[in-house]
Amino acid sequence: MENAPTLRIPRRRQAPDRVAPYRELVTSPDPQDKDPKLPAWRRSTAGETRWPATGVVVVTLALQLVLPHEVVLAPWWLLPGLSVLLIIALLLINPGRMGEFSTVERIVSLAVVAVVSVANGGSAVQLVLGIADSSFRGHAVQVLVSGGIVYWTNIVVFSLWYWEFDRGGPARRADGQAQYADLQFPQMDSPELTHDDWEPRYLDYLYLAFTNATAFSPTDVMPLKIWAKMTMMLQAIISLLVAVMVIAWAIGALQN
Repeated sequence: MENAPTLRIPRRRQAPDRVAPYRELVTSPDPQDKDPKLPAWRRSTAGETRWPATGVVVVTLALQLVLPHEVVLAPWWLLPGLSVLLIIALLLINPGRMGEFSTVERIVSLAVVAVVSVANGGSAVQLVLGIADSSFRGHAVQVLVSGGIVYWTNIVVFSLWYWEFDRGGPARRADGQAQYADLQFPQMDSPELTHDDWEPRYLDYLYLAFTNATAFSPTDVMPLKIWAKMTMMLQAIISLLVAVMVIAWAIGALQN
């Protein structure tokens, strides 16, 4: 009995950990965390301020005062005055960076864009109709200046729409939650062209609106979502219509 063989039970082979390759994905940092590997437009940032957009809008509203009464919705002071009051309310709500989403701030901000849009839309319609039926008999310089102001205001209006709706607006973009872009800037496709902290600001959207209004098509910024494509198409149509009508009127006035 002393030399009886010892019974050995073979050890079971440990099953491979099939969850391991995915565990890193589950426990990886949230996109909101400031991961240096992500570009700034994909991670949480401090956000931008409203001051550049506010300055452009205030100057544009001041230009509305130069327009003749024939192309301004009556009473002439109502829409510009309402816009200024809404802008003051915005700055009182948040004078600093838009790093966190606020429903009240969002509503007031969209109200500003809507009022400025209505003001410029009314001016554009009255200018085009006045030229078409020959009821607008201002001096050539006055017509050209009016057309230029309406054209510029149209650029500002659409820059605000792009800025407010791209990936949910400035505050949502600061959260870095949107995985896909609505408008693709060159720095997104080629991050080596800029620094790691780059993200689109209001002046980038103003440039987008300007190039779309002058080229009547996308240039370096590509619309990826349907709303962006339709908005850029609408802006190009309005810009082309205003430009053609004013230039045609100017040519006719010179011939006479």
